[in-house]
Amino acid sequence: MNKAELINAIAAEAGLSKVDAKKALDATVKAVSKALVAGDKVSLIGFGTFSVAARSARQGINPKTKKPIKIAAKKVAKFKAGAELAAAVN
Repeated sequence: MNKAELINAIAAEAGLSKVDAKKALDATVKAVSKALVAGDKVSLIGFGTFSVAARSARQGINPKTKKPIKIAAKKVAKFKAGAELAAAVN
């Protein structure tokens, strides 16, 4: 499902126009992004939790040259599915 399909699904499920559904989706994504940038967690009960994790520096291998390279430390966004979502998928 791409963004346009998700907007259509939100509009149909919530009885909104596609314009309003797009605004709601964009606002949700922006709010989650701002919270993660600030270092906060976003927990949606039954759906899951978005968080930021620190990934430490490590050694890697350049697949083209097979030489070792250093991969810098960085922060990554994580998502952990909630119990209801995990049960629905299984």
